[in-house]
Order: sequence, then C-alpha cells, then structure tokens
Amino acid sequence: MRRKKNNRFTIKMQKKLIVMFLAMILSFAGLSYRLFAITRDDGEKYKKQVLSQQKYDSRTLPYKRGAILDANGSVLAASEKVYNVILDAVAVSEKEEYLEPTLRALKSELGIDTGEVRDYIAKMGETSRYKVLAKRLEYEKISKFIALQNEEDSLIKGIWFEEEYKRIYPGNSLACDVVGFTTNDNVGSFGLEEYYNDVLSGTYGREYGYLNDDSNLERTTIPAEDGNSIVTTIDINIQSIVEKHLKKFDEQYRDNYHKGNGAENVGCIIMNVKTGEILAMASSPNFNLNDPRNTDALIGMPVLDEENKKTGEYIDEENVKAIAQDNENFYRHLNALWRNFCINDSYEPGSVSKPLTVAAGIESGSITGNEVYYCNRIREIGGHKIKCHTVGGCGNLTVAQGIERSCNVNMMYVAEATGVDKFIDFQHIFNLGLKTNIDLAGEARTASFVFNKNTMHATELATNSFGQGFNATMIQMASAFASVINGGYYYEPHVVSKIISPSGATVQNIEPRLLKQTISETTSAKVREMCNLVVSGERGTGKTARPAGYMIGGKTGTAETLPRGNKEYVVSFMGYAPVDDPEILIYVVVDRPNVSGDIMADAKYATRIVRSILTEVLPYKGIFMTEELSDKEIEELNQLKIEIMTPPAGEENQEGQEEEGAEEGSKEGENASEGSSQEQGEGTNEAWKNYPIDPQTGYLVEPGTGVYIDPETGAAVGGSFDEGLSPAGTEGGASPSPSPSGEP
Repeated sequence: MRRKKNNRFTIKMQKKLIVMFLAMILSFAGLSYRLFAITRDDGEKYKKQVLSQQKYDSRTLPYKRGAILDANGSVLAASEKVYNVILDAVAVSEKEEYLEPTLRALKSELGIDTGEVRDYIAKMGETSRYKVLAKRLEYEKISKFIALQNEEDSLIKGIWFEEEYKRIYPGNSLACDVVGFTTNDNVGSFGLEEYYNDVLSGTYGREYGYLNDDSNLERTTIPAEDGNSIVTTIDINIQSIVEKHLKKFDEQYRDNYHKGNGAENVGCIIMNVKTGEILAMASSPNFNLNDPRNTDALIGMPVLDEENKKTGEYIDEENVKAIAQDNENFYRHLNALWRNFCINDSYEPGSVSKPLTVAAGIESGSITGNEVYYCNRIREIGGHKIKCHTVGGCGNLTVAQGIERSCNVNMMYVAEATGVDKFIDFQHIFNLGLKTNIDLAGEARTASFVFNKNTMHATELATNSFGQGFNATMIQMASAFASVINGGYYYEPHVVSKIISPSGATVQNIEPRLLKQTISETTSAKVREMCNLVVSGERGTGKTARPAGYMIGGKTGTAETLPRGNKEYVVSFMGYAPVDDPEILIYVVVDRPNVSGDIMADAKYATRIVRSILTEVLPYKGIFMTEELSDKEIEELNQLKIEIMTPPAGEENQEGQEEEGAEEGSKEGENASEGSSQEQGEGTNEAWKNYPIDPQTGYLVEPGTGVYIDPETGAAVGGSFDEGLSPAGTEGGASPSPSPSGEP
C-alpha cells in the first residue's frame, strides 16, 4: 500500500500565500501613493530644506560705498576692496596630503597661527565649510598666497577669499568734522557720512547655489549695486591752510597757562557769501578718520564727569588709560572729540552780533545810522550796571564808531531805540534760534537759548544788543552775517554741490538756495561800511586781522561765559573780503584760550588766526591785492611762496573810479564817521594811554584794579562786563548754558 506525498501545498496554504501576496501588493501601492503625495504636496518644501543645508553655496555680495570728493575732485573718502580669508575644513580634510602644504602657506604668506587652524580642522574637518581666519587684507597681502595656490599640481586646498570693502580717508584728519566716518557695518557716523548715508550706501548682492534635476550644483547671481558719490563744496587747499593754522595756534598755547590744548575749542568756517557754499570748516582738536578711536587724540581735552560736565582736570598720558578701560567713559570722551564745534556747539557770540543789532535798527526805521550816543563806560538798566569794555568810556560816538570801537553802551542805545518787538523779529529774520539746515549731521537746536517777546525785558534787550544773554552756533552766526554784508540775501549753507552715479553720471545738482532777504541792499551797504572801519579805522578793534596786501572788513567778538566773573571768555572774529564786493567770509572762534583769565578777553587770539589764513587764501582765490606791501610783508609772502596779486594797470584805475563812486554814494555815512573823530570823541577819558606797560604781556595795566588794557584800542582784556548782573534769561526766559554746548 502506497503512502501519500505531503510536500504539496494544501488548499489552506495556497490561500494564505495569496493573501500575503495581495497584502504586499497593497503595501507597495500605498507606499507609491505616499511618495507621489509627498512629491506633489511637499516637494518644494523638502527641496528648500536640502538647499538650505548647502550654506557655502549661498553668500552675500558686498556693494561699494560711494566716494566723497572735494570741489576739485580730490578724494576725501573712498572704499577699497579687501579680502577675508575663509577656511573650508572639509576640502582640506579630503586628503591627508593637503593639510601640511596648506598650513605652511597660511603661515608663511599670511602670517596666520597654524596651531589653531590645525586644531580646528581636526575637530570640524567633516562638517565645517566656512571659518574666517583673517579679515580685511589688502590684495598685496594675499597675492603671493594666491599665486602658490594656483600653481599646477598645488596641494594648497580649502582656502578661498571673500571680497569686502574698507572705508579709507586719504587725508587722515583732513576735514574730519565735515566728512565723518563709518562703523564696521558700513553705516555713516557724523558729518557727511551720516547725513548722506542713504545716498552713499548701495544694495547688497546675492549669489545662490541650488541643485538641478541631475543633482548638479548651479549658481544664480544677483549683482550688488554700488552707492552714489557726492561732490562737496570743500576746497582741500583752503581746508589744509585752515587746519595748518589751527594746529599752529594749538601748538603755541598748549600747556601754556594750564595743562591741556591751546583752547577748549577753536573753530573756523570759510563761506562763499553769494551762494552759502562752505569752502572750509574745521575745529580743534581733531582726529584721524582712519583711526577715530585712537586715545592720543583725547590728550589735552577736559575730563568729563558722568553728566558730561567738565571736572577742571585735563586728559594726559596717565589718566587716558583709565578712561579707555571704562567703555562708557571712553565713548563719552570720544563723542566730545567727534563733535563738530562749528555746528554742534552753541555759545554766546558776543560783539560779532553788533552789526546785526545795527542792521535791525536801520532796516526797521528805528535809527538812521547817523545818531550819536554818549558812553561813560557804565549804563544802568533794570537796576544793573552794565559796562563797556573801554576804560574810561568812549565819549560821544556815532553808530559807525560804535561798531568800529565795539562800544557796548552805543549798542544798548541802538537796541533801546529799536525796541523789544522789532529786535526779536529781526533775530528770527536772521535765523537766530533756528536751524540753518546745513547738510551735516548733528546741527544744534538753539530755540531754547534765545528770548521771545514775553521773556525779553530792558536788561535782556541791553545784553542781547552786544551778543550776550543768548546762544548761537557758528554756522548760524556766519550765515546771518553773510546776509548782512552781501546785500541782504540769506542763503542756506550747504556742503554738497552734486550727487553722481557709480558710472560718473550726474544724478542731482544741488544749487544754491536763496531763502529770504533779511535787509535791503541799502542797509547792507551802510552796515558794511561800518564793519570796514573795524579793520581800517584808527581805533578799530580788528586791525590785526588785516592780511598782507589786502583790506578786509569784519567784526571782533568777546563774550564772557557763565558764571559771570569767572574770567573765562570766548573770543572771535568775523571777516570778509574784498571790502567793496565781498566774496568770501571767514569766522574764527576761540573758546577759552589757554591763557590767564586776566588777558583772555582779547580778540587778537582770533584775529591773528584770521590774518594768517587769509594771507594764503585770498591769493589762492585769485583776489587782487589792494594795499601797499611793507618790506616785512613782502618777506612773509616770499617765505610762503605766494604770488603778489596786483591788479592789471587798466583794472586798477577802474577799481579806483568805482571806489570813488562808492564813496560819493555813501557820503552821508562817511561824513558822519569822519567828522566825528574829534567832535564826537569829546568826553572820552584817554588816561589809559599813560598807564604803565606790563613787560611780560605787553598790555597796559590800569592802576588800582590791575586790569590789562589793549594799548591800541584802550579796551580791557580782563574783568567783567557787568556789575552784579544776573545771567541773562533767569527771569523766565532763555537759559544759556554756562559753557559752549549744543543741544543735539
């Protein structure tokens, strides 16, 4: 009997197999559908995730910041391409033979510490493709490394160079207050760099890496757009002359009476009076734009406390180290250094504002300009005794002589005739208390530092008449004064004349902007004739400002800082040339020169700077000389290698005829001033002429008081201008700061 074979599938087993097969088919079908669904619905999402992991395949492309040029096309600021050294640790680690040649080249050609690089590669060689080894190297520094890397069969791998731009300033400290500088992230700080930051900045580009359908890396580049450049009105030749003489002043008076700079601040503005263009602007101390945080520039400045108030000490080589260690304290002093004194700080302008007082009186019809006022040195107003600076008083003076000799009492009478309402109106017309809107960052607001019609009374009117009791900035005073002597036309001061594209095409021309007419041309001519006497007159307070070969006009200024009686002064001179048809204006302010308080109130600290600057600037500008040269002046010009600018023979005669006609046209004003030399001067106490001379200073000394007297003008260069007078503005009005300061 045969046995049945049991190696066949039973029906039950067959059924199980069929079920398993169907289950597997369904599983594959479900998986296929899921993959299809992922591709359909989330494929872009996962693609982006893959690409996002390729960090080294996407990078930012830098733009080139626009240049800053002077009026002649010379570069004040530019951007230079530099390179960051980047390590791709994965690439170096691909083969052992790459490591040592790469490290040797890094050390020999780039001076990089290879010990740290070796450790980094050992630790991150499988993952890191981007590590910055060095920043901002010039091409000359990396060129030899690149040459080695590009040699045939070179084993130097995994090093590439990322492009970037570095801001450079070829003049170092030249025009530092005007130009400003940039931070590490290419953002402008101070000056033109900050004001025109949006114009100078470009747009970053981008390079993208992505995988195509064949999984190959492809690149798309959006190029960077470079910034526009700006052409300024600054003439670096004039700017260099200005800065040279500010530096000479600082060197002469540094550590003179006390430790520290030659003055707390010295500022100079040179402006085209017919356009408002700034030809030069500088202040001292200054700093290197290529190294703005260098502590050497702080030495000589006042030490500041936490409230930015001066402590009475000065920064030297020892305490500067302590200042630099405290970050907050360090930047407090750096900000004081970086401020542009010409626009950021306010001060009481003093007698420089007297021509504005006279212009307001004449233009309003309150005076004719031919009046005569008597000065016995002290005038009591509102219970306060307010002094003139002339010892013994000035006697009878015309208004013109009041400007010439800078008589405070004379100006008090002019302001009294004008009245509070008209006086305040003209302060606004001259833009005092308002921004000039110059195109530089940080111009101070001074609205709270001037009086209004409700807060100005008789005493405030008197002190305001000679420039005390209110604050202004240098740019405010220069712009207002320019309108007084140019025919009455107030131009908005500006520093930039043109914006140009990276290709050199003109994007925008910035034309001079005439804002208003402050006074009539007739009033302007009268006041200008008075200001001419300040330099040409026998008793003019600004005679020492006259440059070799030229006659100029202008006005001296002396203002006593608060608290009154502290023997600290701000002295200044506002000048212009030529006298018959002014083209340029110069304003120099010396804030508390480093001398004894007994002789600090002397405008010569400013007039001598003006003379030195104009002796070089006027010939450079091609302005013809008008005065005979002394042998000493000829020698001075020869040493400076300055051409003697005498007008051609025909033009000289023509100018003489024009001057004769101008004299006839202003005969009334001339007669008023010339005829008053003796008659109007009656009553003047000139006993000061017989005072003893101090051999050390050269000043006369008033017996009994010890006050120093200028031997040429009889003006006191020490002492207080008032007796018991409270600081102007304490009666609910303005509150000028006790020292020059600005409201940012």
